[in-house]
Amino acid sequence: MSDPGDDDRGHVTPGSAPWRLDLAGATVHKLSVSEMDNNVYLLTCTATGERLLVDAADDADRILDLLRSTSADGSTTLGQLVTTHQHWDHHRALPEVVAATGATTLAGADDADALPVPADRRLEDGDTVRVGDLVLDVVGLRGHTPGSVALALTAGGDVPRTVLFTGDSLFPGGPGRTRAPEDFTSLMDDLEARVFGVYDDTALVLPGHGDNTVLGRERPQLGSWRARGW
Repeated sequence: MSDPGDDDRGHVTPGSAPWRLDLAGATVHKLSVSEMDNNVYLLTCTATGERLLVDAADDADRILDLLRSTSADGSTTLGQLVTTHQHWDHHRALPEVVAATGATTLAGADDADALPVPADRRLEDGDTVRVGDLVLDVVGLRGHTPGSVALALTAGGDVPRTVLFTGDSLFPGGPGRTRAPEDFTSLMDDLEARVFGVYDDTALVLPGHGDNTVLGRERPQLGSWRARGW
């Protein structure tokens, strides 16, 4: 697959119903919040009910409603909450959601001190995060911020599928914004070695804003991204 189909595009807007992706052993819900169209992701292990939220970006009430509407008992139970990077638009609801759920907080080691809630666990490239029976690989992507992290889940089944929660490090059409040439080079180096060099073209990219993409659609553009410098 070189292009996301309609079902995989994951188009949501602030206030719209969440998008849902069913995988072997897992479900993913995607919610858009705020005037910046930030994406919030909820990953659930279908075998155990354990849940992980990616980026409590804004609108705590809608996030808590998502937790209630997708739980078996209507509760806001949440095991873990990962913040992909330190930028303010990705953690505005973090204090309220943590207070309401008691979730364990995780963030990249070099971004953790900039967050409004202490990180219970500081993540490094190569770490793993367990959500029930699911195992996610932590991918450090230095450049957009020093401690940006992505999470990679490879679901089994008849046709294994990888989903990548990339924060603001990878979007349809290019890497996330960087502020200096050395940051851009760092991010491109990490993307090429740790993402495009590891995962195949069918891997679904779930970014911090906007629609999804797949690596096969973006891979041919790596050289042009390097050349343009952003």
